[in-house]
Amino acid sequence: MASTVVEMVNDSLGWITLALDAFSARAVIFGVHIGGHLFVEALLLVAILFLLSQKSYKPPKRPLTEKEIDDLCDEWVPEPLISLIAKDMQYEPPVLESAAGPHAIVNGKEVVNFASANYLGLIGNEKLLDSCTSTLEKYGVGSCGPRGFYGTIVLSVDVHLDCEAKIAKFLGTPDSILYSYGLSTMFSAIPAFCKKGDVIVVDEGVHWGIQNGLHLSRSTVVFFKHNDMDSLQSKLEEIAAGNKRAKKLRRYIVIEAIYQNSGQVAPLDKIVKLKEEFRFRVLLDESNSVGVLGHSGRGLTERFKVPVEKIDIITAAMGHALATEGGFCTGGSRVNDHQRLSSSGYVFSASLPPYLASAAITAFDILEENPGLIKKLRENIELLWKGLSDMPGLSIASNPESPIVFLRLKRSTGSTKNDLHLMEDIAARMLKEDSVFAVTSKRSTLDKCKLPVGIRLFVSAAHSESDLTRASKSLRRVAAQILKDY
Repeated sequence: MASTVVEMVNDSLGWITLALDAFSARAVIFGVHIGGHLFVEALLLVAILFLLSQKSYKPPKRPLTEKEIDDLCDEWVPEPLISLIAKDMQYEPPVLESAAGPHAIVNGKEVVNFASANYLGLIGNEKLLDSCTSTLEKYGVGSCGPRGFYGTIVLSVDVHLDCEAKIAKFLGTPDSILYSYGLSTMFSAIPAFCKKGDVIVVDEGVHWGIQNGLHLSRSTVVFFKHNDMDSLQSKLEEIAAGNKRAKKLRRYIVIEAIYQNSGQVAPLDKIVKLKEEFRFRVLLDESNSVGVLGHSGRGLTERFKVPVEKIDIITAAMGHALATEGGFCTGGSRVNDHQRLSSSGYVFSASLPPYLASAAITAFDILEENPGLIKKLRENIELLWKGLSDMPGLSIASNPESPIVFLRLKRSTGSTKNDLHLMEDIAARMLKEDSVFAVTSKRSTLDKCKLPVGIRLFVSAAHSESDLTRASKSLRRVAAQILKDY
């Protein structure tokens, strides 16, 4: 047996030797001398082409048996629609069981409500309720159709067009346009004007509605430091100097009048000067400033005495000071006409229900007839500031004119998550022990705001002095207990 194996090995070595001799030799084909390695490569190429030309093997087709189908179904595990929620992300929000007025029912008990942006205290106002009721009885809930089809109510009174005319007259602009949802106003108006290749310079602290509009526009977005005019000027200079085509591009500055994420007020006078120097357009969101800033509540332009025509586009949600729903965009007639054809939130959404448009008209009427509401709101803001001054562990980061009183940690723990947990503990104990309802600046995973977290108290003209004193005392006491180790 061993001799047989030896003979086989010797034969194999002999064949290998002959093959190597052949490779090293020079073959003659059609009178042309070809090296051995070229000959081998040619053979390999022929073999590869032969294999590629062969039909691939396919197993014989047969239907699966019932057992095989059942086994496959039992083994299949669908991919989850969302990732699993971690334990620290699980959260049971307080349940609101009444209208969101200055006093509300939360989790079955009456509380002082500082969680609703009811700045003028119009929630539950009898005139608003009567306006909604009469319009609802006449027109019904809504048309269920976009404005461009059959969504504009035109009977004895044209509610939608009257509301648009009222807004334009109040703010001193040529025209305005209504949206059926406040948040969609911002993320529909921005993509309507800003396209791929355009440049948008935006404050890093804008709320999620604006962030979404920036994303949908597909424009080049450049962020500047929150409410920092030196940072804004630096970004504008970089854009103007670094892009030879910059003067031919459409360029925008996007800001909020009162920032929802910080309570800061934008310095519009300085922004307009930079806008004119570098030839940019300005898109201003007045959601938290209409009915609040200016001696008659006409917003940031009135507060800084800037002519409203210097602002190219003004947007606002009506769910705050006006105590209704929907939003509007106002400006030149061409600005609004363009949106009626190209703004997705206007073209493809059902129109604003007539009773909400009627409520907005009534809210503007109340604001014009009762300028004392704005004065009362400012007095309440000042009173709350006084009660919260020199707090242990917390500092006020908002503007003294803002109805959003924003408090943040004087010294961060070094982790946004831990900072938020501390703030949530403070808010939860205020609600449980003192029946004061305040909220933290909790943000979704989609919100890319870079500002620190904190506690927000929304001040209303309907809050009494005792409400404000109760809130400040509760916050001081609870914060001192929870933050004593920090």
